[in-house]
Amino acid sequence: MLTNQSHLFNLPDDITYLNCAYMSPGLKSVAEVGVRAIYGKEDPTTIKPSDFFSNTKKLRTEFRKLLNFSDEKDCAIIPSASYGLANVAKNLKAGKGDNIVCPEGQFPSNIYAWKALEKEKGVQLNLIAAPKESTDRGRIWNERILEAIDSNTKMVAIGHVHWADGTKFNLKKIRQRTREVGAILVIDGTQSIGALPFDVQEFEPDAVVVAGYKWLMGPYALGMAYYGEYFAQGSPIENNWMNRLDSENFANLVNYQDEYQSGAIRYETGESANFILTPMLTEALRQVNEWGPENIQSYCRSIAQEVQSELLQLGFQIESSTFRAEHLFGIRLPASMNLGQITQRLADARIYVSVRGNSIRVAPHLYNTSSDLSRLLEVLKASV
Repeated sequence: MLTNQSHLFNLPDDITYLNCAYMSPGLKSVAEVGVRAIYGKEDPTTIKPSDFFSNTKKLRTEFRKLLNFSDEKDCAIIPSASYGLANVAKNLKAGKGDNIVCPEGQFPSNIYAWKALEKEKGVQLNLIAAPKESTDRGRIWNERILEAIDSNTKMVAIGHVHWADGTKFNLKKIRQRTREVGAILVIDGTQSIGALPFDVQEFEPDAVVVAGYKWLMGPYALGMAYYGEYFAQGSPIENNWMNRLDSENFANLVNYQDEYQSGAIRYETGESANFILTPMLTEALRQVNEWGPENIQSYCRSIAQEVQSELLQLGFQIESSTFRAEHLFGIRLPASMNLGQITQRLADARIYVSVRGNSIRVAPHLYNTSSDLSRLLEVLKASV
């Protein structure tokens, strides 16, 4: 099993950072790559035309390794999850009378794109509320989502885990149901990919979008997307010179090209070769691949499980391990406790977590220790 990796980061010693779901701390190695890249711009003659394409290929290759799909050209570099979802929205074959199924309370980027389709095309957005039950909450929620998928469903847009509390969705069963009704499956992997194993061969999604600054451990303003066969001949939201066929030939760029690059590269953002951010995200993914998401799950479980057990005994609510991730979990308070007061006490103790909805979201990583979780426990215990 992996050991603590705090030596690879520069987190201050006087804070307890349990908030990777908000933003990951920067790896030292990623910062070094970024600094070198910034100074590299001082002499632009060092940037060759071939670098525009070799830069992006390296990043796509690392993302392919992480998600286990066959061809690096099946993924695209995007500036944000919302950009990747906008490509999905533009190419979704749906109209009046059709519906899109989503869990209620998803991250806004995975809702606003579909609300726009409601207005533009008359597609119905069907939001599946989380159960009020505290027992078997994850199981019941998954069942309700499966029941909501019907013959009019054209897409299920969902995360692998819920961004607010880590509730895990059964993507294999959801994929099976979408196939039965002819719907596509679109995953926002921003709060899971990089820390929770995800295999394209296993889940067979039609699209996956991931922001890079959380569990991919990369910089802000860059992410990745996978697009499957459904989108193979689609229209991107942006037309730039690099996503066109034979754009590697600079001398021939004045001979405009109607055809796109093969695979999902047609959906790539302009200036995807970004000579600062792209190498940084490449290095971050290289490190994530070296660690292995399955090992990150095991490590997070090992440092948090005792604290989780004690919190349950004290009357706090945490989803059962069957239906949640280990790298991100929500703590719901007993009715007698005030969420605002608890949040302030954690802030005073310099314990960094997030409040999302009615839960305290805790998101540890390899730089944390069991002592970090114990500090969280002590503040919560003192408030009971």
